[in-house]
Amino acid sequence: MIEVGQAIPDVSVHVMGDKGPEAISSATLFAGQKVVLFAVPGAFTPGCSLTHLPGYVVKADVIKARGVDRIICMAVNDAFVMDAWGKSQNAQEITMVGDGNAELTRALGLTLDAQAYGMGTRSQRFALIAEDGVVTHLAVEPAGGITVSSAESVLDQL
Repeated sequence: MIEVGQAIPDVSVHVMGDKGPEAISSATLFAGQKVVLFAVPGAFTPGCSLTHLPGYVVKADVIKARGVDRIICMAVNDAFVMDAWGKSQNAQEITMVGDGNAELTRALGLTLDAQAYGMGTRSQRFALIAEDGVVTHLAVEPAGGITVSSAESVLDQL
């Protein structure tokens, strides 16, 4: 698992562009910026849609006022799903990133085996803060929780 002081691995993820999904390197997403990345097991899932993402939507302005340049929400879903989920949650201030092949999730060492639920490989629920691509804070949730990776908890670290 990635640790504080390590660089975010450079792999390709996807965001929705004007003409459809666009590949973007994780290095580009983090370069020269202070970034909050939070990851969820799946878009449109109950805890993610009712608590996790909405907390960041509500607190986005406060987070950015504390010097954060970008807030990223990531899931092992495709860019189409992440875009639709972001729109349904009014998440205009959040970059919705699809890690459809779990490449970044694997590179971070934060996969979750959700096969028992018919969901395959997913991301653990976590939040990190990175400055110019280097992790300065990492909080991985214990199973079933939305506490240490919540917007409120990240605000306490800023």
